[in-house]
Amino acid sequence: MPFLGIALGCMAWLMLQFLTGGAWGVVIRRPAEAAVRTLPLLAVLFIPIVIGIPALYSWSHADVVAADAVLKHKAAYLNYGFFLGRAVFYFTGWLFCGWYLHRWSDTEDRMGGVVAHEKMAGLSAPGVLFWGVTVTFMSIDWVMSLEPHWFSTMYGLLFIAGQALSSMAFLIAMIVLLSHYEPMSRILTARHLHDLGKLLLACVMLWAYFSFSQFLIIWTGNLPEEIPFYLRRLTGGWWWLALLLVVGHFALPFALLLSRDVKKNFKLISRIAVFILLMRFIDIYWQAAPDTSKGVFSPSWMDLTAPIGIGGIWLAYFLLNLAKRPLMPVNDPHLEEALEHGRE
Repeated sequence: MPFLGIALGCMAWLMLQFLTGGAWGVVIRRPAEAAVRTLPLLAVLFIPIVIGIPALYSWSHADVVAADAVLKHKAAYLNYGFFLGRAVFYFTGWLFCGWYLHRWSDTEDRMGGVVAHEKMAGLSAPGVLFWGVTVTFMSIDWVMSLEPHWFSTMYGLLFIAGQALSSMAFLIAMIVLLSHYEPMSRILTARHLHDLGKLLLACVMLWAYFSFSQFLIIWTGNLPEEIPFYLRRLTGGWWWLALLLVVGHFALPFALLLSRDVKKNFKLISRIAVFILLMRFIDIYWQAAPDTSKGVFSPSWMDLTAPIGIGGIWLAYFLLNLAKRPLMPVNDPHLEEALEHGRE
């Protein structure tokens, strides 16, 4: 889930840049495109979740549904066949968008001109909408339905903000790393990082806004079908992770990123970005794990080794894709603007 969020978030940033133009997106374009091209791998890595549906989701058991009036009511949506059908639809749409963006980007590299860029912009308008809708339903299907009695209308927005944040943090960390190599070392400047740092700060604030809004609505409402979600995550040892997220996912990055000097400092902003990525992993763990552990904080060694193993495979595939093309899109119509912007 965290790596899928990075890949999908990168696709959203790409499409947003194709729609709006501007210098800010040129320096992150190649890493973002490489991340999007990992979607086929992520589709394969989804297979273990499909195999593990009976172990993960209580609504997949007919006897449990038969004995539960709420699950009976939701059975038209929460059932094995429809769940798989929606997952296939999500991945098909994401792979379609990613494939065409890659194809036209490659055409732009080889032939130049504005035709390919206009095609990417044309796909990006419906593509951003498709991303927002599918990420919303993905979060409902794959995470919210772990606790099928619970629901929140803010949940999809929380995952949209989380994907935007994790992908921007990843892109900032990656371009700072690439700034040690040509041609990124000549092109990337503090001005570019300042722009991206402002977007990172905006995403931190957006995630905090959605998180607090959901908590405030549910906690003050105190309804029996809603409040167990937070009771489970604020008791049984999970409370300290909640406190860590308040401080590490919002308060600390927010305070640091308010500074212009911090956003322009290569070393500092890259470290903040990596720290935010760590907080994103903890947030997703805090969202999902209490439902599978019956609310008791009992971490397993698999909780640490599985993300490291999957992350290693994903990162290797990402770097393989990144190495296949030049680090800068030489025929991007906004390249000169990006160079001038960095020199100002």
